[in-house]
Amino acid sequence: MPVPKRRQSKQRGRKRRTHWKLTTPNVVECPHCHEPKLPHRVCPHCGYYAGKEVIFVSKEKEKE
Repeated sequence: MPVPKRRQSKQRGRKRRTHWKLTTPNVVECPHCHEPKLPHRVCPHCGYYAGKEVIFVSKEKEKE
């Protein structure tokens, strides 16, 4: 089984990890209730997707 011959320095390891960054989620405005939501997903606030009510959301959840 292959094993590293020399210990990798902190600098080399950190250089390799520079591309391990998080990307911010793309957020769009719901056209029905104008709340922020993720694209191509049902709005968790009003339950609408593509102009149709897909899931029923209770009134207590809508007020929050």
